[in-house]
This record gives sequence, C-alpha cells and structure tokens, in this order.
Amino acid sequence: MKNPRMDTALHRLIADDPLLGAYRDALWRRLEKMDAARRRLTSGRMSLPDFASGHEYFGLHFRENQWIFREWAPNATHIYLIGQMTDWLEKPSFRLERISDDGVWELRLPAHRICHKDLYRLKIYWSGGRGDRIPAYARRVVQDPETLIFNAQAWAPDPYPWRCLNFKPPEGPLLIYEAHVGMAQDAERVGSFAEFSEKIIPRIVSAGYNTLQLMAVPEHPYYGSFGYHISSFFAASSRFGTPEELKNLVDTAHEAGLRVIMDIIHSHAVSNEVEGLSRFDGTLYQYFHEGPKGRHLAWDSRCFDYGKPQVLHFLLSNCRFWLDEYRFDGFRFDGVTSMLYWHHGLEKAFTSYDDYFDSGVDEDALAYLALANEVIHSVKPDAVTIAEDISGMPGLAASLDRGGIGFDYRFAMGVPDLWIRLIKHVADENWPMGGLWYELNNRRPEEKTVSYAESHDQALVGDQTLIFRLIGSDIYEYMHVRHKSLRIDRGIALHKLIRFITLTTAGSGYLNFMGNEFGHPEWIDFPRPGNNWSYRYARRQWRLADAEDLKYRFLGQFDRDMIELVKARGILESPWPRLLKEHDLDKVIAFERAGVIFVFNFHPTRSHVDYPVPAAPGKYRLIFDSDRPVYGGHDRLVPDQLYFTLNGTDPACFLSLYIPTRTVLALCREE
Repeated sequence: MKNPRMDTALHRLIADDPLLGAYRDALWRRLEKMDAARRRLTSGRMSLPDFASGHEYFGLHFRENQWIFREWAPNATHIYLIGQMTDWLEKPSFRLERISDDGVWELRLPAHRICHKDLYRLKIYWSGGRGDRIPAYARRVVQDPETLIFNAQAWAPDPYPWRCLNFKPPEGPLLIYEAHVGMAQDAERVGSFAEFSEKIIPRIVSAGYNTLQLMAVPEHPYYGSFGYHISSFFAASSRFGTPEELKNLVDTAHEAGLRVIMDIIHSHAVSNEVEGLSRFDGTLYQYFHEGPKGRHLAWDSRCFDYGKPQVLHFLLSNCRFWLDEYRFDGFRFDGVTSMLYWHHGLEKAFTSYDDYFDSGVDEDALAYLALANEVIHSVKPDAVTIAEDISGMPGLAASLDRGGIGFDYRFAMGVPDLWIRLIKHVADENWPMGGLWYELNNRRPEEKTVSYAESHDQALVGDQTLIFRLIGSDIYEYMHVRHKSLRIDRGIALHKLIRFITLTTAGSGYLNFMGNEFGHPEWIDFPRPGNNWSYRYARRQWRLADAEDLKYRFLGQFDRDMIELVKARGILESPWPRLLKEHDLDKVIAFERAGVIFVFNFHPTRSHVDYPVPAAPGKYRLIFDSDRPVYGGHDRLVPDQLYFTLNGTDPACFLSLYIPTRTVLALCREE
C-alpha cells in the first residue's frame, strides 16, 4: 500500500520537472529508502531530532557530580582511558566496561578523578592489535606545539553567557561572506576566533553582507587541508582558540545582525588513525565502507558508510551538535557530489538524466542527506542548508514535502568555471554574449541557488583569483593611484563587470570569499614543506583595501555599493531577470529585474553612442554605473542623469544610451 504523503511529494517533484516522470520508479524507491531509514533509526519511539542526540550520550560528560564517558567500538576487546590523570598508564580503575552487544563501552568516575583541562585519549585493544585513539565524540582536542601530538582535553568551564538570546536571521537573500579564521589577519601566523570577532566581523558588516560562512571549524590535523580533512567532528579547532571564543564569535556576529553558517564535511574523513576515525576499533569498516569503496583515492581520505545506523547516529548528531552547542544558523555541506556517487564525480561529465539514476548513485547517501536536512530544520526551523554539488542532481534543493532532499539552496558551481574558461581561453573581443547569458541563468527554476564569481577554490595556489588572471604580475607594480596601466584598467573594469552580472543574475543568493571583494593580490598557500612552512600567503592584507593611495579601495567601494544596490532594490527577491537585449558583436547584454534595467558593455574597445535598449515608456534615472572615479572608472557618465524613452518600430519603445566600453549602467524608471 502506497504512502499518501510520499505519493503527494513525488507528484509535486515530477510536476516541477516533468522530465523526471521517466524515473518515477527510481524516485519512489529513494523515497521509500529515506522513510525506511527514518523508521529504522527511531523505531517509532522517538523523533528523528531526539535520535540525533548521540553527542549527549557518547563522549565525556560531567553529570550528577561524576564523570561519565562512553564510546562505540564494537571490535574492541579492552579499552582504557589514559591521560594526565593516570600518568598515561593503563589503570584498572580507568578501564571501560562493555555495556551493550553492539559495542558501547562506558566508564564512570568520581568528580575528583578528572580536572578541567586534563589531557586524555583511549588505549583500545582488539584481537591481534592495539592503538591509541582520540575519542570519536571529543569536544575539545589540542595539539602539543612541540611534539605536535593531539590529545583530547577535558573541558568543563562555567557555561558561556550568551548575550544575543533571541537572534532573528536577516530577511532577504543570502549575501554570503566566506571566511577562514586562521588566515583572516595580516600577520604571518594563525589568526584566532578572538581576532576575527574584533577585527573581521565589522568589516563584513561594513561590506554589506548578511551571512558569514566559516570554513575549517572542526578539528583537522593538517592546517593546509583548508579544514577539509576532519579528524574530530565535534571539536572546534583549538588552533583558533577555545570553545568559548568561538561561541563569542557567533554571539558577536548575531549582535551585528549576521547569520553564521559553517562548512560541514560529511563527505569524507581524514585517514589518520590516532587522531581520526580510521581503524578506530581495529577495523577499517567501523565508520567507513569496507574495501575500495571506503577510500577516496583522489583526496586520500575515508568514505562513510551511510547505510550503517551507528554512522547515521554519529553524523546526524554532529549536525545537531553545532546548532545546539554553538548556535550556528546552518551549514554549507561540502563535497555533496562525492557523497552522491560511487565515482565521486571524478572525471565524470553529467550529460543525461540517466546519470542521476544509474548504478553509480549511492542511494544511502541520498537518504542520509534527506534525514540530515530533516534534523536541521526540525531543530532550527530558520536554519539554512546549502549543497555543494556540481552534478546537478534533481531535487537536491527541493523541500522534503516536494519529494526532494531538503536543502534550501544549491551552489551554481558552473558560474566560476565559466569565468575561468573565458578569461583563460577566449580573447575579450570574442566573449559570447549568448553563451554567457545562458550559463549565468542555467539553473533549476524550482530550486534556489547561490551564485558566485569565485570562491576559495579559485584562490588556492595552483589556481588564480579573477583579479590575478586579469592583471597578472602588474598587480605588484601598478596599483598605486598615480600609476597608469592599460592592463590594470582592463582588470579592474572586468572584475567589476564579472561580479556585478554574477550577482544581478543570481538565483537567490551570492557568495564572496574574503578579500576577493577588493581584489586581494595573492593566492592562498598554507604552510607546507614546499614553501618552507611559510605563512606569507596564508593571510589577508587588509591594509591594501584601506590604503587611500592604492586602487584596491576602488574595488572595495564598488563591492559595497553593488551589495547595497541589490539589497535596496530587492533584486534577488524578484523573479528571474528578463532579457531585453543581447548583441554578440556589440558585446552588450541588457536585462530588467525588480524594475531596474542593467546594461552591460563588455566590448574591449568600443563605446556605444545612442545605443537602443528596449524599455517600457517613461523617464529613467541612472542610479549606478561602474565608470565612476570612486570605483576606479574614467568618469564618462553623468551621475543621476535622466533618460526619456523614444518611440520606434523595433523595439517600439527604447532608451537611447551612451554605454562606455567595459561599463555597466543601472537605470530605474521614475513616475
């Protein structure tokens, strides 16, 4: 007998995208798998959010005047808690007891046996071996600066006194400022949560963004992994500060009106065995798939088995933990493509709907992501979830009641690739306006998307930021306001146009990586043997944006005013942009959105005089243009100029405009 709720959801999904009708049976099977997983986990005795509270059961907790520690290690034969409290020796009184057939171990200790800040770890024995392990649910993990050894740390300070108790996320579209705490400062070292709270949050607010996306929050052994090789999923990285300092960061952001989301990495885990989960209880398949499926060769990491109830318990609890403990406002799920497909999306071109429904799809992963979204939105209804998926999996950002996986947004990951292809391989005069317009608007109309011209991916060493691709080494010599350079002029002009058209055509949100808004001149290269462990490129030189005599401030001011215009005019809250004119030879794209007409001239040498752009009859005011001197432009337009439509035949009514080369105009009709 069919489930009416699921039947309705499937009907809605296919109604939104009729091409999915050919895959009705596969979609129904997936919905059944999600429902079966939910019933299996809760057994009808509890809600899914209640189930997702493993962090309150496992790990080290001080309750009822005693310490209680629990761990899941089904293959273990003996487990000892060792640490400063035992002089790192295996003592009988610190030996855990197995309390369940499925491998749960427990230790209870009087209050005086463990002190705040005591270091500890587990000594786990299994048939034929043993090893030291950091507890899977450890909430505090620290690294010795001399030996570089990681240990868990007992952490029981006074409760953090939250100041912003009734935070309401900002209304309107997502305007995301993607940031990494460690490199968010000028000095050649690791930055801290405290510094970020004091110095960077005011910059984000001043820049006009309303959402902070934090990278590299959970503990990761190798700093240069950018936080993507997680070892301790419940511990905020201690290299940035204490848990209370992270809570203060979130609190400070909330007081400033910023939503705070974090990168959550459930697509894989670090291969380290002492610090991580790999071979935790002596088996390679406790948390991960057995055999080749359990290893991500390209990333040198381990792949979770999303079909195991205990793994789902761990991951779903991890989702809830960051919402409960640190009051994050949602997540950007990293590596979703890798989760969804056994081939991880590597060397795979998704050219047909068949690619979404063949044997390459891990349907257990799909079920997990649906359950994760259910937990997140049940615990925090106004939470935001974003999927990083390059494959275009249908329904990923459709709600659960519409037959989808439940993400609120998905990234428009083809847009930054588009800009890289154009800049690298196509001369300016040959940029295809029709192809550009298509790619900028190539998204599922029934799903919300977040567009971006570049993120941290494009800023990593081995790649290049947009500004560096456009300007190259001239950025080191000709960014002073007195220096003249055609290459700099071109780079600044195109940098503005690229970001502006990406934002104004975006579906429902926009993302910027910190420093890119003012054209940060250098790539990101974390300390590693190849650069003699240097921090020179693992920082942001904010002084460049603040310097009155450098051109970086032009780009920063442009970005601020661009964001303000979009917010003030409700651009992203309006329906899709309506194309008014696209002319490949002239390199012109004009469109209307939310009552604003945007006219882009990408031509490298030709300014257009008396150029006709279709418009409804009336009077229009120039409300924004990228050629203003304050933006590093050439001052070829009159601010606030009024234009009156003219009558014609094709089009019947039009604006006659002067559009300088490599310039964008924004005009609004006045009554």
